[in-house]
Amino acid sequence: MHTIIIAEAGVNHNGNYDMAIRMIDEAKRAGADYVKFQTAKPELVISTFAPKAEYQKQTTGEAESQLEMCKAIHLPLNAYESLQRHCNEVGIGFMSTPFDLVSIDVLQPLKMDYYKIPSGEITNLPYLRKIASLKAKVILSTGMSRLDEIDDAIKVLEHGGMKRNDIILLHCNTQYPTPMSDVNLRAMSELREHFGVDTGYSDHTQGIEVPIAAVALGATVIEKHFTLDKSLPGPDHKASLEPDELAAMVRAIRNIEKALGDGHKHVSPSEQPNIIVARKSIVAARAIKKGDMLTEENITVKRPGNGISPMRWDEVLGTTAIRDFAYDELIEL
Repeated sequence: MHTIIIAEAGVNHNGNYDMAIRMIDEAKRAGADYVKFQTAKPELVISTFAPKAEYQKQTTGEAESQLEMCKAIHLPLNAYESLQRHCNEVGIGFMSTPFDLVSIDVLQPLKMDYYKIPSGEITNLPYLRKIASLKAKVILSTGMSRLDEIDDAIKVLEHGGMKRNDIILLHCNTQYPTPMSDVNLRAMSELREHFGVDTGYSDHTQGIEVPIAAVALGATVIEKHFTLDKSLPGPDHKASLEPDELAAMVRAIRNIEKALGDGHKHVSPSEQPNIIVARKSIVAARAIKKGDMLTEENITVKRPGNGISPMRWDEVLGTTAIRDFAYDELIEL
């Protein structure tokens, strides 16, 4: 099992190309499989009347509109090809989420392994149709969605020519940060069973324990926001991991993958030597002479476990000693 770990840079570069490059380097250092950005022409995504989310108001204030905020923190559309080139140079996968039809066209020539559909576009029919026309693999976030809305989106993608097994659903809660009481990780399993596709988890909680738990529950993809510095201005920094935290999350997930094992109960190589140390054998409770009958008075059970198993107790009782046995010596038949 290898969980795909996506380090979500998003717009945490604050529109600074050099910072975006640094984020690629940090995602690679942390051990992520992909670093993901967000591609948008803000005026095609957000109307002048669109309000900010409450968490955005708390992190960036109310003076500017959502459109003004997004214009300030997005990179120009011509930046993503060179970001992908840098990813190739350092050896990490490149992804970026398109938020509008023009951005899909910008990213299409880059031939990304996956197109990420964000939660907010799951009800955007023209957008879904255009993504489906690419005949590419898709990761679909399902924040704010009911099962019927997810079903409708999948049907649009399939009608457009996509295969269902090319779709990965991410359970998600879009509140930044997500309260633990609203995470509902078990819903990930319902998505897998209901739609018959691989499922993962896009995390907006603070800390790293929830994505680690998601892997233990079978997540095939983990997406987590990260930043170079949580104190930077911008809407998503405070709910993101700093580089060392991202690295700790990756290490923990890789350990959990190993710990999950093959699902079959067996004696592991590491514990095999402990059988002799921890299990017990039938031993002499006192000195026994050859020919004496073995009874509950002259035999007992003690470590080590390299003699006759105590599970054979009834078989041993009533037999005669084949030789002299000293106190604590392993009984032989």
